[in-house]
Amino acid sequence: MKSIRWLLLASACIAGPVLAQEKVDPAQIHQSILTLDTHLDSPANFDQPGWRITDRHDVLADTTQVDLPRMIEGGLDGGFWVIYTDQGPNDARGYQVALAHALKRLHQIHDFVAANPQSFAIAIRASDAARIAAAGQRVVYLSMENSYPLGNDIANLDAFYQLGLRMAGPVHNGTNQLADSTNGEPLHGGLSDLGKAWVREANRLGIIIDASHAADSTFDQLLELSKAPIILSHSGPKALHDHPRNLDDARIKALAAKGGVIQVNSLFLSPDKPRPTVDALRPRMEQAADLPPAERAALMKQWAEANAAEPRSDTDFDRYMQAIFHCIDLVGVDHVGIGADWDGGGGVIGLNQINEIPKITEALLERGLSREDVEKIWSGNVLRVMAEVERVAGK
Repeated sequence: MKSIRWLLLASACIAGPVLAQEKVDPAQIHQSILTLDTHLDSPANFDQPGWRITDRHDVLADTTQVDLPRMIEGGLDGGFWVIYTDQGPNDARGYQVALAHALKRLHQIHDFVAANPQSFAIAIRASDAARIAAAGQRVVYLSMENSYPLGNDIANLDAFYQLGLRMAGPVHNGTNQLADSTNGEPLHGGLSDLGKAWVREANRLGIIIDASHAADSTFDQLLELSKAPIILSHSGPKALHDHPRNLDDARIKALAAKGGVIQVNSLFLSPDKPRPTVDALRPRMEQAADLPPAERAALMKQWAEANAAEPRSDTDFDRYMQAIFHCIDLVGVDHVGIGADWDGGGGVIGLNQINEIPKITEALLERGLSREDVEKIWSGNVLRVMAEVERVAGK
């Protein structure tokens, strides 16, 4: 949806009786379709002193993976920008601190959009994405990773909805007041009573329910209770690697049977490797924001070099595509999407910043998928879910 020019080029490659016999240019196809990633953790970078999303950065210099120049180069039209909050104590003080943090992050997202109206626009409906991309702007949907900041007051979800929130997951790393997490203590047997009320409120408002990071018991109950399809914004298949953050084939099939989508993550597809240099640098990185600019820049470069030298795992681009193809073979192209966890630990060897994503489209086309199916994976499926969520909410 980048421009009518690209659309005409792609159509000509497919429709013409002579050109139809020629090899389709993947770059043209990629530029002609609407591309969204459902889990962009990039708002966390707003806390880095001097970091601006309109500047070009490099993963080998500061570890960041997404910015406007690289989005343009890579043909990413936008996606779901994450309001992420660490899990803290499940008490009144913890909720208060978390709520303040989540509101700060939400306003940072609104502020960067307002400061760059020619380049970004907030989206609140499924139909907004195509319109925004056609205008040459990047699509900014708001997503909440970990609903812990809502505390014990479900009315807070409505407040975030009024501020533009359109996707939310109940948990992150650690069980909270709403639900059990993949790596937390199983306190509720899935959803708590408050968590079940959270599901009903998300359905009422028209917020997509994101089951990534949810324990299997929580996932099962989210799927059962939600009146609208749900998604996994950044999860993978357990068939490739038996990790708590991945789902078994039976659950992926159950998700698809109710109209949902698995947006395939680039993490947890191979066993983690030791990272002694990275681990040794972590304490210094926690203090990076307080360092003088030159010292901070040197540390960021050292951190980036260590991450490049010691990748989290041996997962490479082919392995990532294997995960995507497994899900396609399992449930079909209508239930698979892209949620690579950019700027949140995602990226693999050979696909480590957003300007490299045309490789995904090329691999999908080489597998024999049509342009229409590739666009479903890149945006159509999640927007279909969003439209159904809106319908269920009556909005």
